[in-house]
This record gives sequence, structure tokens and C-alpha cells, in this order.
Amino acid sequence: MCICPLATTIPPRPASIPTWVLLTCRESFGEDASNLFNLLTGICQFPGMKRFLVSPFEMRERLLQLIERETQHAQQGLPARIIAKMNSLVDEQVIAALYAASRAGVKIDLIVRGICCLRPGKRGLSENITVRSIVDRFLEHSRVFYFENACQPELFVGTADWMPRNFLRRIEVAFPIEDGNLRYRLIEEILGVSLADNVKARVLGQDGTYRLAQPVAGQPARRSQVEFMQLARPDEAPARLSHRKPAYPVVKIKPRPPGRAPRRP
Repeated sequence: MCICPLATTIPPRPASIPTWVLLTCRESFGEDASNLFNLLTGICQFPGMKRFLVSPFEMRERLLQLIERETQHAQQGLPARIIAKMNSLVDEQVIAALYAASRAGVKIDLIVRGICCLRPGKRGLSENITVRSIVDRFLEHSRVFYFENACQPELFVGTADWMPRNFLRRIEVAFPIEDGNLRYRLIEEILGVSLADNVKARVLGQDGTYRLAQPVAGQPARRSQVEFMQLARPDEAPARLSHRKPAYPVVKIKPRPPGRAPRRP
């Protein structure tokens, strides 16, 4: 994650390193960024953060507090919802907190591409939790965490999956999106579109198996990554969506005859 206060250019980075880049002149973000880089270079001890959630110091505790807040809101009859998009969900404390939130009535939608140790839909435990995995042309790598907060939503993006290794053994960062327009776009264009995917999404059942999402009768097919491409390039013609066939060209590889070694350049 890169925070560049008053920055106009962003230096190139290796393609294999996932990062979020935020351009901001907010002093609290800049102060947190300075403290973080001083921490990384060994100049200072962890001073605490104003806006950032940082592992291995406080990220898990802060996330547990946010989940607990949604639980209390649900118990009080206030709007409560959690949407979280990540690669993996493994941490036992977070899973236990999500189960407690579900029992309290919090609606929880999880978009977990890879490992998920939570079982959704179990009666009396996780009836209010759904889990879906989207595996498509591009490797999903974003982490987005939404908390309803009684109609005052808070949204965080960052680098960490909800796993012990990310919470306890790595430097990881998440930060809030405070600009209303950016927050709306992330909620509607990323989380909303991902939850509406009924072509490449696979839904996790309470028995631990994944089943391909099926469009409801009369519902149009929606493929999230195609819609992301259309949002990125609105001037191009919409790609054709099909429930079984991909909306991008398929390269067919001719099989090599048996017993013949591959040609070297």
C-alpha cells in the first residue's frame, strides 16, 4: 500500500506485488504514512495510528471491534451489515466474531476467492452469512471491508487477508475511504457488482462444497470482471455475456503428437 501525500506521480512497482495507491493531502493520512515508514526503517517504535489499521500491532483488534459494533447495532435494532472481499478467511477469532454477529442478526456477505474456513448457512450459527468465490480471467486480489455502522458506513481497503499470518507475522496496512464519491464507487461498482455475479461466482454451501451460481429465471447474466472492464473503458462496445462461454477470445492449443519432443528455439 502506498500513501503519497501531495504526490503527482506514482513510481512503477513490480507486477507481482499487490498494492493500493491513495493520493491524498489529508494531514492525518500523511502523518500515519510517515510514522509507518519510520517504523519500517527502524527509526521509531510503533506510535499508534490515527487512520491506518496496521499489522501485526492492531489490525485484528480493530477489525474485531468493528464486527462487534455491528453486532451491538443489530441487537439494538439498528441497520447492521458487513461485506468483506479478500483472498482468504482463516483466522479463528474473526470467524467466531462473524458467527456471533450472524446470530445477532447482522447480514454478512463474504467474497473470498480462495481458502475459507467459515461455514455459511448453518442453522443457529451462520444463517445470515453468504460466501462466494469468483475465479475468472483475471486474478482477483483486492481487499475491501464494508461496515454499515447504523447508516453511517465505513469502508476500508488494504493489503491483508483475514489470516493469522497477515495479522501476526507481517506488516500489513488497511486505510479508510473517507471521500463520499470514492466510497460510493467502491460499494456500488466493486462490491455490488461482485455480489451480483451469476456467471463466474461459486457459492459455498454449509456442507463445504461450492456450486456455480445460477441466474434466477428472467434475471440477466452478469459477469463481474466483464463489467469491470466496461467500467474502465466505457467507450468500447459491451462484451457479450454467456453463462457457459467466456466473453473473451479463447486460444486453443494444438496438442503435441505423442513421443515427439518439443522444439527448442
